Amino acid sequence: MAPLRPITKSTVAKANQRAAQLQATTPLATAARYDRKSDRVILSLNTNLEIMFSPKNAQGLEHATPAQLTTIEISPSGYGIHFPKLDADLYLPALLEGFLGSRKWMAARLGAEGGKTRTRAKAAAARSNGALGGRPRKAATS
Repeated sequence: MAPLRPITKSTVAKANQRAAQLQATTPLATAARYDRKSDRVILSLNTNLEIMFSPKNAQGLEHATPAQLTTIEISPSGYGIHFPKLDADLYLPALLEGFLGSRKWMAARLGAEGGKTRTRAKAAAARSNGALGGRPRKAATS
């Protein structure tokens, strides 16, 4: 593990500068609620805009029940959304960029969707592989 660097006035000033830049360019959450009827989490932003998303598409919420989604807390900064009954957190700037989970989680979700795709080419490849005895076995590693 790399040694920790000491905190200096310069590093604090740089961190404060990054925080000010984030605050100047990123909306903040002012309210959050779960709507059972539409099965959506709805976030109100300080820009008078509301965004909503399905909990099934967000890491940590994908298996949540409506009762677990009813309590939502907003962090003091306005950038974090916390679901205490699930101990799950979402980061608003990432949500606004379309990332509802970690890169690994998002890639797994996208891969699963891609695997469901049905095209003539994919069906032909599956038939061809089946005629050859199916998918090759993975080589054992030691």
